[in-house]
Amino acid sequence: MLTENVNATGDVQCLHAPFIQEMCEITHHMWMLGWDELNGGNISYRLDEEMVARYMNITGPHRTLKLSFPVRALAGQYFIVTGSGKYFRNVVKDPEATLGVLRVTADGENIEILWGLRGGAKPTSELASHFMSHAERQQADPEHRIVLHTHATHVIAMTFTHELNELKFTRTLWQMCTECLVVFPDGIGVVPWMVPGSSDIGRATAEKMKDYRAVIWPQHGIFVTGTTMDATFGLVETIEKAAKIYNVIGGRAVKQTITDRELLDLAAAFHVEPRAGVLD
Repeated sequence: MLTENVNATGDVQCLHAPFIQEMCEITHHMWMLGWDELNGGNISYRLDEEMVARYMNITGPHRTLKLSFPVRALAGQYFIVTGSGKYFRNVVKDPEATLGVLRVTADGENIEILWGLRGGAKPTSELASHFMSHAERQQADPEHRIVLHTHATHVIAMTFTHELNELKFTRTLWQMCTECLVVFPDGIGVVPWMVPGSSDIGRATAEKMKDYRAVIWPQHGIFVTGTTMDATFGLVETIEKAAKIYNVIGGRAVKQTITDRELLDLAAAFHVEPRAGVLD
């Protein structure tokens, strides 16, 4: 839970900030694809202080929220996040009510709301999962910026019919479309079904993020990470396309597929290293 301490500092408009425009564009696009019904899905985007300061006052936070989970690894960092209970279809119409720019305090115990989340709104209920994943991915890749969670339709459907072994799940997706191995040679992580919004699922997802950029939540959705919004969206888009092909095939007898030898040839041609243990 978050506990709140309100500061009366006035708000600063910054709707023309490129990071706000990016969030408006991508949330609307994901809603149009049918991935983020109602208030499903959430995004967090790590920002540079210089960029934030260009568009808003960073010296007087509007509110301070106490975190139930310390994130000392992210101390002093800035993020723009989607709000808890906010609909993706409304972000483009009212960013100030549905998004928030925040800063993690120096001790990692609190977050300061610098802009947005109007009317006392809170950051996404999956903030624990986001922050824990940000901390792990930054260690793996200093250029890391984005954590995106979405209810991608065909990915969810595939978790009902495919064995939830991450090596087998990865291999199946690689076989569905030639570009998949090139786009995610590190494969796909899978966690067991867990109650969303908890520190437990955050920790389990973050543990997988040590090795993967994408983690599937069975019967729920997918967490993907990346260095840019385009790269992150492109990753989930590719995984979702492969899952769709798998679901379209369904119970039909497959007459041919991409063989392990062909996948290895593909990896060599594109200079990527497939995750060990996936291919024979």
